[in-house]
Amino acid sequence: MTGLLGKKIGMTSIFDDAGHVIPCTVIEAGPCFVTQIKTKERDGYEAVQLGFEQHKERLVNKPLAGHFASSKVKPTRIVREFRGNGVSDVQPGQEIKVDSVFTKGDLVKIVGTSKGRGFQGVVKRHHFGGGFRTHGQSDRERAPGSIGSSSHPSRVFKGQRMAGRMGGEQVTVRNLHVVGVIPDSNLLLVKGSVPGAVNGYLEIHKLKAQ
Repeated sequence: MTGLLGKKIGMTSIFDDAGHVIPCTVIEAGPCFVTQIKTKERDGYEAVQLGFEQHKERLVNKPLAGHFASSKVKPTRIVREFRGNGVSDVQPGQEIKVDSVFTKGDLVKIVGTSKGRGFQGVVKRHHFGGGFRTHGQSDRERAPGSIGSSSHPSRVFKGQRMAGRMGGEQVTVRNLHVVGVIPDSNLLLVKGSVPGAVNGYLEIHKLKAQ
């Protein structure tokens, strides 16, 4: 297997062997269940589909219910695919735990959804400095200023930094170190921060050693 699904629990800090403090994120990684195996001959690529966190059966539609039933897995809240090697090592319905994929010292890539900030102005969204606070100005301190030219080009360029919806986007953080694995609690300790709020779902991909 090349990865697992998990949920962000929060942040803490631990001490290494030299007594240095390491800030880390606590992730509930698995257990995940294999819901489907895709092969190159049948699907054109190799991947393992995993389900994480049990879901109420009455809230699952009929196509998904049949999909879970075919792999003999109880309905799960989220389903994701992990491409790469290891397709021949798993079977539909198999339970995969954190200690079977990750060990201390591994490098991982984590994909999550950033915190939604709603509609924000340019100062918070794009770190604008704001206008001058002198010469009688009183209501334009956090305004963006001019957003385009006059007669030419007579339009606002696409991608112009303006106020708008902020956050709630997919974010990927690479080359994070695994500093601890607690199999009894299905916990994974990763050095540093990961995207998203507490209880946000994450994809944890194991990277090859460099």
